[in-house]
Amino acid sequence: MKSMTGYGSGQASDESGSVTVEIRSVNSRYLDLQFRLPDELRLAEMPLRERISAALARGKVELRASYSRAQKDQLPLPSEALLAQIHQLHAHLQTHLPLIGAPTFQDVLQWSHQEKSAPDPTRWLSLCLAAGDKALEQLLDSRRLEGARLSEVLVQQCQMLMSLVAQLQQALPQWRQIQSQRLATRVREAFEQASAQGITHISGEEISQRIAAEANLFALRADVAEELDRLQLHAKELAQTLDQQSAAQKNKGIGKRLDFLFQEMNREANTLGSKASDIQVTRAAMDLKLLIEQMREQIQNIE
Repeated sequence: MKSMTGYGSGQASDESGSVTVEIRSVNSRYLDLQFRLPDELRLAEMPLRERISAALARGKVELRASYSRAQKDQLPLPSEALLAQIHQLHAHLQTHLPLIGAPTFQDVLQWSHQEKSAPDPTRWLSLCLAAGDKALEQLLDSRRLEGARLSEVLVQQCQMLMSLVAQLQQALPQWRQIQSQRLATRVREAFEQASAQGITHISGEEISQRIAAEANLFALRADVAEELDRLQLHAKELAQTLDQQSAAQKNKGIGKRLDFLFQEMNREANTLGSKASDIQVTRAAMDLKLLIEQMREQIQNIE
């Protein structure tokens, strides 16, 4: 399991200079790549984009790169071609401007330096890619580390949810009995308060049977066993998914799968709350919804 939040930096250098690449990523629904490159390094954008796209599935990723030329102690030595070009240019200018002066020593050194440091995008490509690979590797390590921490939190919360569901399942028979008795008492009181003429044709045995049938029907409608069973199945699937991710971090897009799973769990918790006819069930449903929402917030940052 990998988080979508991470940072990585890398540097590569040779005799011509050095290149530094920084990569930052935050959570996003899709893979969103943004590059901040100087013109000299623009040639490396497509290779870097392909490598990042192959390594990441989701996240808003920003890549920044910079370069610096190597500072040499020796003075730049003018090439024979440059000296010949300067001589031809001066001779040509003298034909039109006879009073023009010859280039100074400082002028020749400056032109030589410009010749040596003329921008060549291809020479920075290998350095930029090498620095980018280092930054990407560091970014992946930080995303894995943060993902492992999120996984530990989710495992603890999943255990809490399974424990809470197990407690509700154990108390379910007692709640059914209490609810049936409560309804039977209310129906009996309603019969007793009603006009005697309205029930004179009904025997006591038939009244008892009808009360029992109504009580059982209400208890069935208010039964939350099915919702608790589905919550337990979802919790087991969550625990299994987290175990698989801890054993082998291969699957991509696990965050979307978990988000869908938590939507289903939240739906069951809502149904549990709507069926609740006891204050304890209502409180338990609220605790479940709060716990599910906390887990759902955690997985918003999972790739």
